[in-house]
Amino acid sequence: MGPLLLLAMLAAPADLAAVGIIVGRRPDACVAILHAGGRERVVGLGEAAFGGRVTAIVPGLVSLDFDGERVEVRLSGVTPPPAPAAPTAAASAAVPEDPTTPARSMERREMERRLGQEVPRILAETTLMPVTESGQVAGFTLTRLPEGTLLTDAGLRPGDVLTSINDVPIDSLATLIGLWPRLQSESDIHAVVVRNGRPVALTVHLR
Repeated sequence: MGPLLLLAMLAAPADLAAVGIIVGRRPDACVAILHAGGRERVVGLGEAAFGGRVTAIVPGLVSLDFDGERVEVRLSGVTPPPAPAAPTAAASAAVPEDPTTPARSMERREMERRLGQEVPRILAETTLMPVTESGQVAGFTLTRLPEGTLLTDAGLRPGDVLTSINDVPIDSLATLIGLWPRLQSESDIHAVVVRNGRPVALTVHLR
């Protein structure tokens, strides 16, 4: 029996769960984080994950096909990030901005339009490596970033260690993806990264 046939015969993992979902304006801009067997996968529509293939991503639900069997996985198993204990501006003021990366301004509609277009490329070309401290994830190193996307236009660079966004510690991919709905209503987005061994703040003003 070949490996592809064996893979097709696999059933959905018993612990398969959706721990994060971003729904874009187009189906190909939707993204889900699936968890099973202690691993997480960030996938888009039509991509393979844990022996199945993603057939639909809608608010609160991901559908997968496992050898002709449809499996629906509802969003669960992740607690929304807590609200910042202090105003963002006050907390971010403690971290200096990188003088080579000044604050940027973007039109909210333009950001949403570009995000819808760029999500597939961002997923395909961005590489993240978790950074741990005392056994806990303390951030993610951006080892590879697609040039000319919202990520680089916001000031991120390869090698940056992303530690927080709007005072929420980035301790998992689910936290990072789950922040997007909250950020859509913010007027400013503040990211703290460790660059060349020191923390710096990156700011994007949304108009």
